[in-house]
Amino acid sequence: MRYLRPWFILALLFPAAVLTGAPDDGLLTALLQDHVEEGVVDYPAITEDERLDAYLAQLAATDPAALPDGAAQLAFWINAYNAYTLKLVASVEGVGSIREITGLGTKGDPDTAQPWDQPVATIGGETYTLNQVEHEIIRPEFGDARIHFALVCAAYSCPQLRSEAYVADRLEAQLNEQGRWFLEHRNAIDPRTRTAGLSQLFSWFAEDFGGDQDAILRYAADFVTHPAAAQSLRNEPQRWTVTYLDYDWSLNNRK
Repeated sequence: MRYLRPWFILALLFPAAVLTGAPDDGLLTALLQDHVEEGVVDYPAITEDERLDAYLAQLAATDPAALPDGAAQLAFWINAYNAYTLKLVASVEGVGSIREITGLGTKGDPDTAQPWDQPVATIGGETYTLNQVEHEIIRPEFGDARIHFALVCAAYSCPQLRSEAYVADRLEAQLNEQGRWFLEHRNAIDPRTRTAGLSQLFSWFAEDFGGDQDAILRYAADFVTHPAAAQSLRNEPQRWTVTYLDYDWSLNNRK
């Protein structure tokens, strides 16, 4: 089924209209609510839904520097990363992992594909790779490690893709909710044995979480919902044994 709505027709007829303001976060939220359930994505349905391309067209025409504040800009870039990841995955049929994708509509050897280095994201009239969006813009410009709980790389071990867009006036709450969800579902914290099986994200981006193991555990403590575990991680991290869990790159799709 194709979704052709009045706002999509207007976007085609008057594309310059999107230059006058921020992207329509409600458009992205509607798309996600229809095709994402508890982080699991119906990619075939996304492929058939014109709303994604309409939203990406708005991103392409928006200057993020013109957005009103840092929260609006960070929400914009997180949404852009996640939306273009959806586009990249939805463009290729029959993949079991994003690591098989070599570009929009193409796939190849997972050992050489480099999906995050493909120029797939057009934003403000400039073209970026997903790696550029994450490592050259979001991480250095905003300095908020919680983005690692929000950027979704289309794999099972990634954070959960929310069924809504990130928005400036709720960004703090959304990022904190993501952090709590991520610590509970993608990590294994056992206060009885003081063992922490952590996501590889904490290892890959250790510098963002404070640099050393104790700093990482103190950071994680803010998102651990078990009070005793959170207190121990925060006050006596040196007593914990840390391992890093294998990363499951299977596609976060409906089976």
